[in-house]
Parts: sequence; structure tokens; C-alpha cells
Amino acid sequence: MDFSMEDLLQATIDEGGSDLHIRALMEPKLRVHGELLPLSEDKLTEEESYELCKQISTAEQMEEVERNGGADFALAHPDGTRFRVSVFKERKRYGAVLRQIPNTLLSMEQLGLPPVVKELLYKPRGLILVTGPTGSGKSTTLASMLNVINHERSVHIITIEDPIEFYHTSAKSLVTQREVGDDVPSFAEAIRRALRQDPDVILVGEMRDLETIAAAITAAETGHLVFGTLHTTGAAETIDRIVDAFPTNQQEQVRTQLAAGLQAVISQILLPKLDANGEVHGRIAAFEIMTSTDAIRSRIRDNKTNMIKSDLQTGAKFGMMTLDTCLLNHYRNGYISYEDLITKSQDPDSVVQKLKEEMGE
Repeated sequence: MDFSMEDLLQATIDEGGSDLHIRALMEPKLRVHGELLPLSEDKLTEEESYELCKQISTAEQMEEVERNGGADFALAHPDGTRFRVSVFKERKRYGAVLRQIPNTLLSMEQLGLPPVVKELLYKPRGLILVTGPTGSGKSTTLASMLNVINHERSVHIITIEDPIEFYHTSAKSLVTQREVGDDVPSFAEAIRRALRQDPDVILVGEMRDLETIAAAITAAETGHLVFGTLHTTGAAETIDRIVDAFPTNQQEQVRTQLAAGLQAVISQILLPKLDANGEVHGRIAAFEIMTSTDAIRSRIRDNKTNMIKSDLQTGAKFGMMTLDTCLLNHYRNGYISYEDLITKSQDPDSVVQKLKEEMGE
């Protein structure tokens, strides 16, 4: 076999790839700046892709792939670089995706998060949600936020993750990191147990089911600052997704709980970033930010989430921002292409209209 997993991981690190794809009957591929590129002209045989998956998995993990069709875990390269790994079966063949976890925590300023987000980190209680599609940088944003708390507040932070991505060394705060599967059976169970461990801040890596969502809302209600993630885009969609997860007879109560406890929704996407020559160089995040105000609270309580968009447009003084405003700012600064501006915006017609007005058309 011409490929070893160590060589492929080293190539991922050297090329600045975010993800490495291993698939039978395909070339190994790297995602660089959002684009999938082949690492070699040689295609992997079924046996080679199986062997590569075996090289990075324990016997127990391979058994889990056989039993459940997939296994997720973290992996460390000899140089200390860590990867989030998903080994799976497709069409009875073995494949894997390995996502590189950045070694260095970026500051909130480097990520482009506005000052209002830092203010949220000093709230004594409530729910802060970071949302967006897979691969949009949610974990990086949350790690940066927790890093600020860890270095600036004297609190107990408990993270519940599957798997643990960023390791946090206790600084001014005490940090406890628990991995679902190894340290605790499920997210919901971990939250329940966390409440008996004197926490101030709880990070829920993924609010993926009703039980976990309910436990996170309860934890926020009982005097803890809770961070969670959802695969939604936009504040209104996030609130609807949470409410819709509950049976109809509980939804009004959940709206009341969210109206009282939700501090903010930070929704993000990642786009190719252009340099001064118009060439793609890295990626840039675009954010939609909703903070809790009297108006927002009443929208949630009264089931009028469709009106949140207009509150975001007029809520700049509260630090709010629509995704389209953020995208327009990036475009004006030359950071993103016109095509990305239009295809990623939520209301392309109004974005085009704004640009025309600016150009005096």
C-alpha cells in the first residue's frame, strides 16, 4: 500500500487542510479553504481504505463500526495535532473523515466576534446558543469563549463533548472536561450529573435530542450559564427548532422558559476569504447575533418568531446583527466574493438593492 495514515495526516497538516476524506475507490481528498482537492492520483482499493481505518481505530471502535455503522472519536498525531475522526461504512465499504482541530485557540477578535459577545460571558446564568451547519466553526467559537471565561473569571466550567476537541488547562477557573462514551453515557445524563458538581458554566457540545435540550434549559433556569450548539441557521429558526422538539402540550411552557432564560443566539457560517489580490486565502466567519431584549422575549413568549428578523435589523444598539449585514460588511471590505455574498445571504434581493443604492443606481 502506497498510503499510510501517518503520511496522509502529515499532508493534511502541511497543506492546512480542515478535513481528510478516506474512501474506497476514490483518491484521498483534502478540504482546503472549503474546496475538496485530491491528495494523489492513485485511488484507494477497498482493502486499502479498510487498512487505513484500522490504523487509526482500536479494536473496540472497529467493532462499533461493524455494529452501528460508524464510530466517532478523537485522535492525536505525534506532533500534538488533534483530529476529530468519524469512521463509517458506506455500500459495505469502509471510509473515514478526519477533521483537524486547531492547536491554537484564536481570540474572539481574531474570529471577528463583536464586543457584545464578550459581555455575554459575564452573565451569571442563562442559555447562549452557537448555531450553524456542520463545519461552520461552532466548536472554535465556543472554545474561544470558554478560554476567555477560564482566564478572566474564577468559576467552575464543565464541558460535555463527543469527542473532546479543544483541551482547556485550568487557569483562573477550574475546568472539568467530560467525554460522552468514555466518562459519561450521554449528554442528558452528563448535564444531570453536572448539576451536582458545583458548576457555574456548562458547555453542552451538542443539543441533539429532546432529553438533552430539556436538561440544558433546566440547567440555565437553575442559575448556571449554559452554552450549547444546534445545527440551525438563524435565531428564529433556532428557537422554532427547540420548541418543535417538545410535544405540543409542552410547547407553551418551553416558550416561557426560553423567553426567560435565553441570553443570545450566535449563528455562523464559514466562507472562503479573499486576500488583497482576490485569491482565496483561508476562511472567514459571518455571524448573525440575537441578544435577549424585552422585545425579543415577548416575540418568543407570544410565538411570533417570524418578527425577530425585523428586531435584529433595528437592534444594532443592543449588539444585534443580521447575517446579511455581516455579509455586506465582508463584501465591502473585499473579504468575500460577490457570488458568496448573494448565495449565502438570506434575502438576496434586498442585498442587491442595498448595493445599488450605495452605488447611486
